[in-house]
Amino acid sequence: SLEAMPLKTCVTAISAGIVDDQLLLDLCYEEDSSAMVDLNCVMDDQGRLIEIQGTGEGRPFTLAEQQKLLELCAKGIQELQAIQKSVLE
Repeated sequence: SLEAMPLKTCVTAISAGIVDDQLLLDLCYEEDSSAMVDLNCVMDDQGRLIEIQGTGEGRPFTLAEQQKLLELCAKGIQELQAIQKSVLE
């Protein structure tokens, strides 16, 4: 049995994209393969970015679209981290 939690922070990754001009979170294979824009995001549990990788696969995307995709990723990452933390408690 551990006396203290050995993990110092949580790191989580998720993808988002634009498919048929709709912003989607956590793309499945079919959505990812037809995405106009694909963005991968990794964040820690303090909301700090570790990695962003975005590609305009079917068309270019705007800074405003990038920001919306990042906000969508942040929301999904927060939900995933809440689940991860509940399992570890």
